[in-house]
Amino acid sequence: MDLQLQGQVALVTGGSKGIGEAIVRALLAEGMRVANVNRSADEGQALEREYAERGQECSFIQADLSDADSCQRAVQTALDRFGRLDVVINNAGVNDGAGLDAGAERFIRSLQRNLVHYYLIVHHAREELIRRRGAVVNIGSKVAVTGQGGTSGYAAAKGAINSLTREWALELAQHGVRVNTVIPAEVWTPMYAEWLATLPDPQQARRDIERLIPLGQRFTTAEEIAAMVVFLASPRSAHTTGQIIYVDGGYTHLDRKYVPPAVT
Repeated sequence: MDLQLQGQVALVTGGSKGIGEAIVRALLAEGMRVANVNRSADEGQALEREYAERGQECSFIQADLSDADSCQRAVQTALDRFGRLDVVINNAGVNDGAGLDAGAERFIRSLQRNLVHYYLIVHHAREELIRRRGAVVNIGSKVAVTGQGGTSGYAAAKGAINSLTREWALELAQHGVRVNTVIPAEVWTPMYAEWLATLPDPQQARRDIERLIPLGQRFTTAEEIAAMVVFLASPRSAHTTGQIIYVDGGYTHLDRKYVPPAVT
């Protein structure tokens, strides 16, 4: 299926590794040009060089998204480099463990790292998105609906992202701009592998988690998240907006006590 994205421009936050990197690569595979906004430079510059050798544009923009002025500069830099902006994909964030015991300063800092830049990027890109009748895809988290314990800031941010998705979808509908959110749950990434490696028995811990995922008893791949993101970014999903879509093998909403029947 031609997703009709050839030549369009996407701004992706946190696109240098994990789910973000998978999204960037999937967009480029559809012929898009990508502005990858990230704080650390090494991975982003490496991606830029890799695709430059293939004749594709994956422009790295260094920015600390917890700084409000940096969000405005990132959007403007993307516009200056590409001359247009069709899609915004808000992905950057971190489950930083700012729980009830963290206090006001850490809680507010968590919101800055996980929520405020979602608003600011769309705020600064708004006029161009309207001009292009573009799309916004937010990356959320199952923590918004399941809770996790010990991560009040992250949970609050992700819950707010779900609400803003519906709010922006209504506010921008008159301009033909679509807004949706993709919710990952247990996604296999290098960061997840690093965390498992800190546990006493990483392999057993992985098996225990996989048993809780009804469809296939396996982790979701970053590429499966990316495939949904790219579809929602494309004109092929032209009448889909305000939706919160779970790509999680049934983890969030289906009974986690489910055990597949033995094959006979």
